[in-house]
Amino acid sequence: MAGVPTGPPPTVWGAGASATVGVGRDDLVSGEAVALALPPGGLGYRILSGMIDVALGIALWLILWWLTYQVAIDLNEAWRGAVNTMLPIVSVIALPTVAETLTGGKTVGHLVVGLRTVRDDAGPIGFRHSLTRALVGFIEMYACLGLPALISAAISRKNKRLGDLLAGTYVIRDRHKIEEQHPIEMPAGLVSWAVAADMAALPDGLAVIIRQFLNGRHGMKPEPRAAAARRLVFDAAPFVAPAPPQGASFEDVLSAIMAERRRRDAERLEREALLRERLLR
Repeated sequence: MAGVPTGPPPTVWGAGASATVGVGRDDLVSGEAVALALPPGGLGYRILSGMIDVALGIALWLILWWLTYQVAIDLNEAWRGAVNTMLPIVSVIALPTVAETLTGGKTVGHLVVGLRTVRDDAGPIGFRHSLTRALVGFIEMYACLGLPALISAAISRKNKRLGDLLAGTYVIRDRHKIEEQHPIEMPAGLVSWAVAADMAALPDGLAVIIRQFLNGRHGMKPEPRAAAARRLVFDAAPFVAPAPPQGASFEDVLSAIMAERRRRDAERLEREALLRERLLR
């Protein structure tokens, strides 16, 4: 395996590194580079889930209207108008919002077909996300018969409807089995360099590609494997300073970068947990 002396020139190393040792605050990919690997739900599943939710929303709307008519039969027209105005808000906005918030991103349609709504960074949604999706959903799913949602989901990268675009969410296959990722081991000869190195946040795509290469390299042929390792070192060089020791292999350098990112991420999360614990005492 070729060594680092034939890799990126000295001026490349650290060209984009920050002044602080650690993972950048805007780095949405964890040290293991697997946080963004949740697969979006297919368009067919989205349509079926939406049809179930709309059918239940209309049914609930009609049931509430009938119950209200039986109870409020003696009310004047003004009160009846106010009650009738509140019915769609309760049946197709308020209740779905509460249900999706309490279940961590699941509507009844999601439960049936095995979907879940998450944030764009793959984290759990909150009340604001659920409310935004419900408000926009009332317009695109009920007032416009679902046409805007269908068009948006068909042309967007993650099958997002308009409510997802505004809320910053997307829908995943909740029953998809995610393969366990094993930690990248730190090469023994690069421990001291990696600990002292200044590492800026790697771009999300680059971090994921490096992780995939390191996991699948043993099944590659020698020449493509060496070429891929060299190219990835070139790509990662601007975010790391100083250059690694002379003679270190490209694969060892990549492994050291990913292992150190994981260690720093773990330490950062531990510090944040301790801080929250002290503040909430």
